[in-house]
Amino acid sequence: MLKTKIAVFVSGGGTNLQALIDAQQNGSLSSGEIALVVASNPQAYALTRAAEHGIPSAVVVRREFPSQTAYEETLKEVLAEYGIEMIVLAGFMSILSENFTSAYPKRIINIHPSLIPSFCGKGYYGLKVHEAALAYGVKVTGATVHFVNEIPDGGEILLQKAVEVKEGDTPEALQRRVMEEAEWILLPKATEQVARDLQKGK
Repeated sequence: MLKTKIAVFVSGGGTNLQALIDAQQNGSLSSGEIALVVASNPQAYALTRAAEHGIPSAVVVRREFPSQTAYEETLKEVLAEYGIEMIVLAGFMSILSENFTSAYPKRIINIHPSLIPSFCGKGYYGLKVHEAALAYGVKVTGATVHFVNEIPDGGEILLQKAVEVKEGDTPEALQRRVMEEAEWILLPKATEQVARDLQKGK
């Protein structure tokens, strides 16, 4: 059966991309294949990870376009060129509008480093999420994989996993634990789930 062609959108180090590559190599991600890595930043280390594993990549930078529409049309063209059927946002820092997300209904997933609906939405990304969790004093945080729609972190939830907040945690320590105990486990699992459903529909 033909595998679902996946594009992974990245902006930085690409640790979640690495989790997906590892899952593909160990067979736990088998219904889909990473056919493209799209970076919003030409310096993203994720591009090096892609190159090391022979995965094609493209760099599309929002500020190089006169409008959001022009930027998103270019993204769509790049995705079409590679026959992409599913998108995984793995630490992708550019906002996508409804014009883009509606073109891929139930085909875009995102990993968010909290238990949605806590600490999510506009302005909550990266370390800011963990800073907010610690400032609020929650005892449990985690990660969520959800479908992407026009509302930041507002799409239907696919998977969640809780992670304990420990005494004396710094935002950095908490971020690392959430990655190791939740993000790197959930994202490959959810990617396989959606890729398998899309594969069945072929």
